[in-house]
Amino acid sequence: MSKDDVKQIKVGSHTTGIIGLKNVIEEVAKDFTEKQDEEIQAELLKRLSKKNYISDRTRESYGKAFLQEFNKFLGKPYDDEDVSEGLEIKVLGPGCAQCDRLEREVMEVMNEMNLPADFEHVTDIKEIGKYGVMGMPVLIINGKVMSAGRVPTKGKIKEWLDEFA
Repeated sequence: MSKDDVKQIKVGSHTTGIIGLKNVIEEVAKDFTEKQDEEIQAELLKRLSKKNYISDRTRESYGKAFLQEFNKFLGKPYDDEDVSEGLEIKVLGPGCAQCDRLEREVMEVMNEMNLPADFEHVTDIKEIGKYGVMGMPVLIINGKVMSAGRVPTKGKIKEWLDEFA
């Protein structure tokens, strides 16, 4: 996956990376521009849920955010509301095997727990440097460094997420 495949959007008051958003919006725009917002939103959620983790509790917020991005793409007016949802989780790492493994494990635990969260994998070295941590990968939950230089067990990740949830 190239860096261009992930677009950062605002979901509620959180910024979240969405895989394949541009392509899906372009595809949906071909057949759904004359449809009702609810139908467009449902189609965007259906297609984007295939490559992105979207918990049941946050589907509505994601749907609104996707519809907003769709309307921006078409040059239509859109709502700009901020609603906070869930946790803020970041994985820091340049995209190495360990970093990708941590991302997968966190996503799996979030899915098992049906936990809403703003999730971001920061791969830009300059951005990672701003956190002042040594050793990759790094797991940050709500601004607190929970792990650096190793991939914690799923049990430990679950324990930390329970603590912050």
